[in-house]
Amino acid sequence: MGRLSDKVVFITGVARGQGRSHAVRFAEEGARIIGMDICEQIPTVFYPMATREDLAETERLVKEAGGEIVTTVGDVRSREDITRALDAGLEQFGRLDTVIANAGIMPVINQGAEVQAWTDAVDVMLTGVYQVLDIAVPKLLEQGQGGSIVITSSAAGHTSMALNTLPGQAGYVAAKHGVVGLMRLYANKLAKDYIRVNTVHPSAVNTPMVANAEYGEFINSHPEVASDEAFKNPMPVEMLDAVDISNAIVFLASDEARYITGVTLPVDAGYYNR
Repeated sequence: MGRLSDKVVFITGVARGQGRSHAVRFAEEGARIIGMDICEQIPTVFYPMATREDLAETERLVKEAGGEIVTTVGDVRSREDITRALDAGLEQFGRLDTVIANAGIMPVINQGAEVQAWTDAVDVMLTGVYQVLDIAVPKLLEQGQGGSIVITSSAAGHTSMALNTLPGQAGYVAAKHGVVGLMRLYANKLAKDYIRVNTVHPSAVNTPMVANAEYGEFINSHPEVASDEAFKNPMPVEMLDAVDISNAIVFLASDEARYITGVTLPVDAGYYNR
């Protein structure tokens, strides 16, 4: 029996990166997965975003881990898409136990100079998170059996951790701080119903959002960023693995964390403690 046997988790941004890692780890612990990803490019994002083929690979890996998964292509900026994705999973699995509001973008260079990059960052990573919670929480309350919500923030939600003050970077930092406020609001509101709400705050994670050719070119042309102590983890690791974040979220979703709520959990190799 896994730590999350017979639990059902709704994960946004599931096609690759941290979202895929969360889906596989939850499946390994016995959970069933409701997954959603946009699977198309947002123009202000400088790196290639996930595709339908990536989403299919997540499905394969979850099943290989012994799990069940229902996936939907959808955008967290659309309430209709979120509702459609959640309804598809509820029809298959009949319940909901955990929500992981993970979908994220990083429109911080190149097109990041556009004001639209601010709008996209905030719409995806703040408004999108609010919409996921606003749609999923009533189901948890209706069931009356508690639950867990985990929001992916960032080390940039504890500090500025900013490359520049262009609109995309400003939107990223503002959104990652903003979800902490949302978390605290919902944690306080839902505590009496045994629904726990927390944020996780990774520093750089080895996923396509960071480990991509476009970002590599930016670093090569701006060596001062790579050498800046402000961007380095105190522990001698350049980037975390996605599974490090997944392991923390599995814990927060499990009964081992049944009285942990309202917490901003750093998983950052000591970055916040510098």
